[in-house]
Parts: sequence; C-alpha cells; structure tokens
Amino acid sequence: MAKNPKYYESLNIDFKPPRGNWMDRPVNIKSGMYCYPARPNVLENVGMNDRSDWGKYWVIEDEDWELPDDWKERFLVKMRDMLDKYRTFKIYMDICVRCGACADKCHYFLGSGDPMNMPVMRAELLRSIYRGEFTKTGKMLGRLVGARKLTKKALRQLWYYMFQCSECRRCSTFCPYGIDTAEITIMGREIMNELGMNIAWIQESVSKCIHTGNHLGLQPQAYKECIDAMLYDIEDNVGITIEPTFNRKGAEILFVTPSGDVFADPGIFTLAGYLMLFEHLGLDYTWSTYASEGGDFGYFTANEMAKRMNGKIYAEAKRLGVKWILGGECGHMWRVLNQYMTTWHGPIDFLEEPVSPITGTKFENAKAHKMVHIMEFTADLIKNNKLKLDPSRNDHLKVTYHDSCNPARGMGLLEEPRYVIKNVCNHFYEMPENTIREQTYCCGSGSGLNASENMELRLRGGFPRQNALRYVRDKYGVNMLACICAIDRAALPTAAQYWNPDVGVTGITELVANALIMEGEGPRTHNIRGFEIATWEPEP
Repeated sequence: MAKNPKYYESLNIDFKPPRGNWMDRPVNIKSGMYCYPARPNVLENVGMNDRSDWGKYWVIEDEDWELPDDWKERFLVKMRDMLDKYRTFKIYMDICVRCGACADKCHYFLGSGDPMNMPVMRAELLRSIYRGEFTKTGKMLGRLVGARKLTKKALRQLWYYMFQCSECRRCSTFCPYGIDTAEITIMGREIMNELGMNIAWIQESVSKCIHTGNHLGLQPQAYKECIDAMLYDIEDNVGITIEPTFNRKGAEILFVTPSGDVFADPGIFTLAGYLMLFEHLGLDYTWSTYASEGGDFGYFTANEMAKRMNGKIYAEAKRLGVKWILGGECGHMWRVLNQYMTTWHGPIDFLEEPVSPITGTKFENAKAHKMVHIMEFTADLIKNNKLKLDPSRNDHLKVTYHDSCNPARGMGLLEEPRYVIKNVCNHFYEMPENTIREQTYCCGSGSGLNASENMELRLRGGFPRQNALRYVRDKYGVNMLACICAIDRAALPTAAQYWNPDVGVTGITELVANALIMEGEGPRTHNIRGFEIATWEPEP
C-alpha cells in the first residue's frame, strides 16, 4: 500500500508546467495514484477479454506489461468500431480547439497540479492517437497537427490518466463546444477493455452484481439480514416496529437503492430513513433481493455493460408486477436512467406513469423511464403537508449540501434536495456559488475510483470540494455535509477526515427521519445513529 502524504504535504501543489513536448515525456506511474488491475478470472466472469494467456500477472509499475503480439491491432479495430458506432465520439475527436476553458475545472488537476489531468489534455491522449491513426492530415503531418502513433508508451499514458477521471462532467459545463469529456473517458476505458485493461474495483463490483444482484456480493439472505439489523436499531431508538416485504408480487412500488446503503456506514442510516419514511406513509412497496443494486458500475466499463446492469431493475419490476419504481439516494443510477435508459431499452410499457399514492402528484418527468427519485418524492410530500416534522431535532447539526455530480449535472436535481433539507433542519448554509449546483465539485472518488490503494489520488481529487467545505465550516460552524449519492457517502467521510476532521457526512433521508414525528413513537432521546438529541416527549 502507498504511503499517504500528510495534509500539509498535499497542499504543496506545483502548477508550473514541465518543459518539453508532452509526447516525449514517459509517464511516471506513481504508487497511490492508481487502482490495482482486474484479475483475469474477474474479466472472464463479466465476459470481457482476459489476460490469462498473456504471461505473468499484470503489475502496473512494471515496464513490460507483456501485451499480446496483436495488441495494437485489437486496440485500433475496437476504436474504429466505436468511431463508427457512436457519432458523438467522432464529433468529440474532431471539434476540440484546445482553448483550455476546461483546464482549471477538473478537481484532479487542481488537487495534483499534473497538467495531464487537465480535461483537454486527458482527452488529447486519445485524440492524438485518433489523428495519427485515423486521419489523413495526421498521418501526413504528424506532430504539426497534434498527431501521434499508438505505441506502448502512449498506451501506458492513456491507461494511467483514463483512470484519473471520475467522469463527473464538470469540465463539460464550461466547454464552449459542449464536448462531454466524460464520454471520451468512457470510450477510452471501453477500448482498453479489449486488452483486458480495467481495474479490480470496477470489474469485481460488476462481476458481483451480475452474479448476486449487487456490487457488494451480498446473497439474498444476507441482504435481508442487513436490513433486519437496522430494523432492530429503529425499534430501540424510535420505538417503532417495521416489517418491510421482500420480493412481494403485486406491490404498487418497487424500491431500489444502492447496496452501500444496506451495508456501509453512513449509508445504513440513510437506509433507516427510507424504512421510517415509508412506514410513516403506509406505502405499498417492496424490496427486491435480486435487483438489489441501484448503482451501475457497468457505466464505468462499457455502454453494453451499463445497459445490462440497468436492465435488471426493469426485469425485476416486470416479474413482480409493480406499477412504478422509486429510487433511493444514488448518483450514477440517475445519470444512466435519465440519459441512456430509453435509448437502451425503448419504452417501458409494462409500467405506469408514476403517481404518488399519498399526494396524487403525477411525476411527468418520469413518464418515459417510470422511476422517481426519493428527493422528488419527499419534496412533494412536504409541499403537500403530508409529513409532520420537527426540524429542531436536527438543531445540533449545521448542515451544508454537496450536489452529487450525476443527479446535479446529469439529472438537473438541484432544488428538491435543498427544499427538503430546509424543511427538516433549522441551520443550513450553502458552500460558495461556483462550487455547487451545475458547477459542483466531485467527491474525488467517483467512476469506480473509491479504492484504498489509490488514496492519494482520492485525497487530492477531493481537495477542491473539501476546500469549499472548509469555508463554510470556518464561517458558519458547519459540522455536517449532506449528499444524495452512495459513493459520496462512502468517499466523503475519508476525505473529510483528512481535510476537515470535525465534519460528518449524511444522506438527506436520514435527516428527514430524525425530524419525522411518527405515530406511536416513543420518547425520541436518540437519533438514528444512537446519539443523544434534545429529549422530546410525544403528545398525550
């Protein structure tokens, strides 16, 4: 494992560009800045090209990666296929004028000072190969037009930096040509999949999801037992007994949330929030122990794999005969859903247009994909006065909100989370304007980079968000960072412990549950986490 730098060492960021042409500099692969490669058997499990017949196990820092003799042909054939298949990929390869508008927008560049992590430069790694191998001018004029040939050095460089991008799309917000650099990263990763060049954190999660239904590899009984364990805590702290159903046919709603909410701290408290909210409403819903994952790590791998991961939710909804789907606090589930789902699967005719059984509200934005975000659902409940709330129960918290990249930029879910927070908390403070909403910074660990071996990359990538958090912490005394993404809830506590050690991380539905006055509840002396709050006695 790499030794992580102290925070004061991480602040020594040198933005001075190195001398010489970037094409001449060999890539410096540094421990702590990359994830371990996927094992051959994992690649085989997910139906991707493995490296089992290529010699020794792939070690990233080795000079010789022992590529097969036809590695270059495989790469270029795959790239040609994708250029022909995806019109946007071809356009993005052609239209960039290298203006640099995106250069200082990437949190990895801001946190590391590495010019190769400027989005325009990261894309140029692939774009230069495109010019050199696929365009007449590039073949004729070479470096004069920014072209180069595909070499082993270029491949090492490409792999290293394609996995230093969280596909957050902040750079795309500022691009005057509308280039989605995250799409270039996705395409680059998919091309390298042809050579078995992916990372374990992504591919093992995909493999587990294919075989068990969720990224953590929880078997159905283990999934249910995790939820049961939280039910005991709710009974102890709230005095309410909840009995959810699993795999129940004929329920009105299928609820799907990331498996991190079922297993990982602090996501488990968001899970408790779901359970309490639905019990309070008397919602006719069910959990699935088969489609037990809202996230889509396939999206970090290849379009077809993302389609496969996303499709399992709809297959289960059809099997159970529900009317529509309610989704939990997840990030990439919602980007995939809103931007790709209907293209992949076509109209979802076996489900109905979602209508809240509590308020009667039609969620018209979900007319095509038939899934409603928990924040839309909860905001509608509050707007229609369907929840009895006591926000003073969260008075020990001074809360700020982190716009999770995919719901914010990919879905436009900007105001609903804020509306909910302001109704369940009395102390809410925004981070600086250029770090929130569409311009939000990433947690620094998205797109499958939430491993432990690349911790320096994560901490450096998380620095811009943490710097904005430090501002409101120092100015307003903020001690809790709310978010609506499972990867955020897993990654932000580590980054906060490093940069802002006195700030916690929470899901919004946890805050809702703390403020929720439930029928039949006992004295609420403790919140969902078991911490003491101002004693509240139910009305006689």
